[in-house]
Amino acid sequence: MAEQRAEHQPPPLQPISAALDALLAGLVPLTAEQVPLEEAAGRVLAEPVMATLDVPPFDNSAMDGYALRASDAGKRLPVSQRIAAGSLAQPLAEGSCARIFTGGQIPAGADCVVMQERVTLDDGHAVIPHDVPAGDNVRLKGRDVQRGDVLLKAGQRLEAAALGHLAGQGVTEVSVRRRPRVALLCTGDEIVDPGTPLQPGQLYNSNRPMLTRLLERFGAEVVQRVSVPDDYARTVEILEQAAAVADVVVSTGGVSVGEEDHVKAALESLGQLDMWKLAIRPGKPLALGRLPAEAGREARFVGLPGNPVSGFVGAWLFLRPLMGALSGCPALASLPEITAKAQFTTETGPRQHYMRVALRFGVQGIEAVAFEDQNSAVLSSCIEADALAVIDAHQQIAPGEAVRCLWLEH
Repeated sequence: MAEQRAEHQPPPLQPISAALDALLAGLVPLTAEQVPLEEAAGRVLAEPVMATLDVPPFDNSAMDGYALRASDAGKRLPVSQRIAAGSLAQPLAEGSCARIFTGGQIPAGADCVVMQERVTLDDGHAVIPHDVPAGDNVRLKGRDVQRGDVLLKAGQRLEAAALGHLAGQGVTEVSVRRRPRVALLCTGDEIVDPGTPLQPGQLYNSNRPMLTRLLERFGAEVVQRVSVPDDYARTVEILEQAAAVADVVVSTGGVSVGEEDHVKAALESLGQLDMWKLAIRPGKPLALGRLPAEAGREARFVGLPGNPVSGFVGAWLFLRPLMGALSGCPALASLPEITAKAQFTTETGPRQHYMRVALRFGVQGIEAVAFEDQNSAVLSSCIEADALAVIDAHQQIAPGEAVRCLWLEH
């Protein structure tokens, strides 16, 4: 009898590390494509970009002022030329200075610039102060970038500064990874879209817009948004259709053990279930697997719980690194970690808890303030959350104790 009971025991809950290993096993970055620079915001470089120009391309002035030889500091010098930004400077005449503006080319022979506020003008001459060292207020050629340098590495996500860096080299087109295509399925007859009158027992679909936004922030292209009824045959059909057009199929709800939870069974009938039920809170009923597609291709499957907080937390913990692996972006592999002082009391059971917290930065360090209601249906706790405080299983936390926090980058 003891052996029979052991055979029917549910499998142990799995840690998040095992789930991530299963989710990312065998993944390679998606193919590359060329896109215009003006359309590359948020995309991930598929190959390194080499610098073809020095930046700045010539020695130039960091100030509005006067260019001169440092050896002439302390003298009364005639102003021999005027150099505006974008104009060609002439060699500096001996014993003279040049009126120069920010970004203007340093004339040959000059080795410093004195700011205009420190200069007195006297009958067409500039009276230069004594303490003007060589190199003062001069931005040297190649100070930022030198020709032949690696400008940006493969895997770099193209945000504002990186786009400016590319434009500074005259780049008009870049090779980037194709965006991961995601099909987003929301299950349950009780879930309806905003704009539809609610019937008794129904809820509006908060997961769809929330997860769409998060997936887009993680670099994905949501190509399909489908409501899935509580019907096994239709669930199988919709999963097949989603796998045909997407690299990743994400569902919300339907992966628990209820009689109307058909997603897990449909996944097992079509493809492969890699992981089910995690030792985390919120998000225990999370399913990971694979669905077959055409030409031997596989679509990864992530079945998030239906509770919105569980979906929110699961997206940061699983969808973000998954999109990072598919787009070849190491920065998305894990969330930045911060150690903070807990401003709350909590005690965990057998599951690791991911608590929504706001971070306060002060002279005494960083404090983590937990939202009072940590229930997985209370989505308002996610709006002002800066981080997830990770509390290991079977732990007691008192105010002032150090806690590890995963920063939710905004």
